[in-house]
Amino acid sequence: MDRLAEITATVIGVGAIGRQVALQLASIGTPRIQLIDFDNVDLSNTTTQGYRKHEIGWAKPFATSQAISEIDPNIEVIRVEDRFRPRQEIGNAVFCCVDSITARTAIWRSVKSRAEFWIDGRMLGEVLRVLAVTDSDSDAHYASTLFAASESQQGTCTSRSTVYASSIAAGIMVHQLTRWLRDIPTDADTSVNLLSGEWTVRDAS
Repeated sequence: MDRLAEITATVIGVGAIGRQVALQLASIGTPRIQLIDFDNVDLSNTTTQGYRKHEIGWAKPFATSQAISEIDPNIEVIRVEDRFRPRQEIGNAVFCCVDSITARTAIWRSVKSRAEFWIDGRMLGEVLRVLAVTDSDSDAHYASTLFAASESQQGTCTSRSTVYASSIAAGIMVHQLTRWLRDIPTDADTSVNLLSGEWTVRDAS
């Protein structure tokens, strides 16, 4: 994938899904990875998010950057140990891995005209949803999924997550990037219920 050399991937939210995304991006050879998160690693993150005990207390972007350097020290990692800000510079491929629908909507409005590839990973327990935006049709479909916060299911991704579920969600997200890089049509909307064994892929129409 020669186009991979041109990619700067921005991962917004380095929690359950975001950390796994970052490590998988590193493993496929993404040359530049930007990590944005304001949170620090706590004990619960070692079971739900794949952080290690010695990383407790570290800023999540710093801890993840250290793990990336163990995979490939030549990867350029840009750390932003803060919340995403509308004026923040971003890469051409953006991975949205935040819990809040309100934050997700605000980030999308800020970056949609700047990102060539956008992908959003959502998870509640063992139910996953991945939405990719690569053209005007998928753009319109994605916008239709941004509902009011009052309509969202209660509970955060992390509080009801399992590390294997977040790894699967991350894998689907990185897979969609590789499809886009190879000019293979991406899946606009993928839903996976691990408990029931249901996998649904919808196009943007």
